[in-house]
Amino acid sequence: MSNESRGKVYDLEERTAVFGERIIALCKKARKGAVETPIVNQLVRSGTSIGANYMEANGASSKRDFTNKIFICKKEAQETKHWLRMLASCSIRGMDAEIWSLWKEAQELTLIFQKIAASARASDR
Repeated sequence: MSNESRGKVYDLEERTAVFGERIIALCKKARKGAVETPIVNQLVRSGTSIGANYMEANGASSKRDFTNKIFICKKEAQETKHWLRMLASCSIRGMDAEIWSLWKEAQELTLIFQKIAASARASDR
């Protein structure tokens, strides 16, 4: 089986980078009113930090540091789901499908990072 199956990238470094790029592209299209601007700012921060924290996890100095960074990845993915939902509530029509596609990807990333963190913690015992 190749690195991709059914369109899903299993290289998490690439997958989280592409996710961040998609978040940026979405946010560039969003309205920039008084309500949307803070939501977009938060969404860019949380959505792009998943990949940055994953890169840090890969360079971790210890198993504990790795586990902590992976847990941060999970938390950022969860936060991203929240901001995507908030953006959906005030977005222009036509963006809903893209927002919910990103929400689903954030959910998948949350589950992946939860599993990695749980496995890392279990191996410490």
